Amino acid sequence: MRRTTIGNGPPESLHDWTRGNDTGISDQGSPAQVFSRGHWRLVRCQNGLRIFEELQDVDYLARSCSRAMKAVGVVEASCEAIFQLVMSMDTTRFEWDCSFQYGSLVEEVDGHTAILYHRLQLDWFSAFTWPRDLCYVRYWRRNDDGSYVVLFQSREHPNCGPQPGFVRAHIESGGFNISPLKSRNGRVRTQVQHLMQIDLKGWGVGYLPSFQQHSLLHMLNSVAGLREWFSQSDESQILPRIPVMDNMALSVSSKKGKKTQDSTVQTSLPADESRHSTVEEESDEDEEFLLPESELEPSTRELDADGLDEEDSGEIDFSGFSGNLRRDDRDNSRDCWRISDGNNFRVRSKNFIYDKSKVPAGKPLMELVAVDWFKDVKRMDHVAKRKGCAVQVAAEKGLFSLAINLQVPGTTNYSMVFYFVSKKLIPNSLLQRFVDGDDEFRNSRFKLIPSVPKGSWIVRQSVGSTPCLLGKAVDITYIRGANYLEIDVDIGSSTVANGVLGLVCGVITTLVVDMAFLVQGHTYEELPERLIGAVRMSHIELSSAVVPVLED
Repeated sequence: MRRTTIGNGPPESLHDWTRGNDTGISDQGSPAQVFSRGHWRLVRCQNGLRIFEELQDVDYLARSCSRAMKAVGVVEASCEAIFQLVMSMDTTRFEWDCSFQYGSLVEEVDGHTAILYHRLQLDWFSAFTWPRDLCYVRYWRRNDDGSYVVLFQSREHPNCGPQPGFVRAHIESGGFNISPLKSRNGRVRTQVQHLMQIDLKGWGVGYLPSFQQHSLLHMLNSVAGLREWFSQSDESQILPRIPVMDNMALSVSSKKGKKTQDSTVQTSLPADESRHSTVEEESDEDEEFLLPESELEPSTRELDADGLDEEDSGEIDFSGFSGNLRRDDRDNSRDCWRISDGNNFRVRSKNFIYDKSKVPAGKPLMELVAVDWFKDVKRMDHVAKRKGCAVQVAAEKGLFSLAINLQVPGTTNYSMVFYFVSKKLIPNSLLQRFVDGDDEFRNSRFKLIPSVPKGSWIVRQSVGSTPCLLGKAVDITYIRGANYLEIDVDIGSSTVANGVLGLVCGVITTLVVDMAFLVQGHTYEELPERLIGAVRMSHIELSSAVVPVLED
C-alpha cells in the first residue's frame, strides 16, 4: 500500500520543495498552494482553527493509523518568524506545542534535512496507556514567494532504537505549510497549515478511536498555540535560525561506555549552498533579461523561437519506432507512457520580460516516438549508439532526434530514455543553438517541469511542479551525433535528487508523473517558450526494465 511503502531508508538530503495547486484557502492565491482542497473535507472548527480530514483514497488502512488531518489557521507574524519557531526543539516549544515533551537531534544530514527524536505528551488516560515517541526525518524548504514547507516522515536509525517505557509511533506523513497572506489593517498575516497522519501503534489502539482522535487533535492544536504565542510575544526578539538541540547520538554512544563531551549541535540555514546540496529552481524574478533593440518597434521578422522549419513541418512517419516500454493512451493503464498535453504546463510568454506572465505551453516542438526502460549493474551512457533504437531509426528516415536519458543510481542502475524526433531545425533558432551550443550554454538553458497528478501527499510535495534548470542541479553529459543529441542526466550526482528517489522509488507503482522538457528563453526574440516534448509515466514497474545490449 502506498502509505506503508513510503520512505524505505532515509533520504540523503533535502529536495527543493515546490508548491502544489490549491484554490480557496488563501486570500492571496499561490502562497498556500500545498494541500489539494479537492481531497479534504471540513470536519470541525475549534480554537479558531479549521480542521480538515483527508478523504480516504486507499482500500486498507491499519486500525491503529488515523486518517490524515490538517489544521488551518492564521497567525499575525511573518513566515520567517513562524518557521524559526516551528523548527525549534528547545524549551521554547513548551510554550506553544502542548503535545511536545522532549526532542533531540539524532543526525544532521545537511542544512535542510535532519533525523529527530521526539517524545509526545498526549495526556489521554496516561495511567493506562504507554507514552509514545517518534524517530522521523524532517525536511524544509523556502519558496520564492517567501513561504516555507516543512515535512515529516518516520525513519529508522541505528542511533535511535526503541526506548524503554515508550511505544514507537509512526508518522505516515505530516508537516507544516507556512504561507504569507495580504496584510490587514497594517498587520502582517500568515496562514499556517499543519498536516498529520500518524499510526500510534499498540495492540489496543485500533479499538480506541477516541484515543486516536484525541491525540491527533492534540498535535494539530499547536497551530492555535503558535497564534497565541505570537499574539503575546514581541516578534522582534532574536531567535536562533534553528535552535540548538541535544545530539541523541552522543547520549547513545555514552551508554556504550564511550567517552563523550557535553556538547550540542546546531542546525544552521546555509547562506551559500553548493549545486549538489540543493536543486536550483528557475527564478523568474532574479534573472536578467535582454530586451530587443527597439522595445517600441520590434523587428517585423523575428527569429522563430520554435526552432522548427514551418515549411518542413509535415507529418512524420512513425513506423519503425519502438521502445521496450509500451505506449497506452487509456487513463487507467499501468506500466506505460503516453504523450502529456502541453497545455498542462505553463511557460514564459512573449511578454514575460515585461510582465512575468506565463501561458499554456501548447503543442511541443518535437514528437515523442518511443520510451526505453533499462536496468543494469552499471550506469548506462550513450544509449543512442544501440542498434535498432529510435535514434538509429530516425537517422535512416532523415530525421533529427533528441534522446533524454534519465539515469537513476542504485544497487541496480536504471535508465528511462525518451526519444523525441523532428524534421530539420531552423538555423539560429533557440533549439538549434541549444543543440549545437557548448555545455555551459546547454546547462544554463535545459529545463524540466515536473508534476505528479496522482501520488501520495509527501511525494507530490517532494517533486512539486516548479521548473528546474537541470544543468545547475545535476551532472549532465551531452553527446552530439551527426543527426542527434543525447542528454545523459546523472541523477546520482545530486544528493538532493537522491533524497527524492528514496521517496519515489518505493512507491513508483502508485505514481502518475508528468514531465516536460524545454529550452529556457531569456530574450524577447527567444520567447515565448516552447516545449521540446512532454510525457506522462503511469504506474511504472521496476521489474519491467530490461538489460540493454550496448556496444563498447
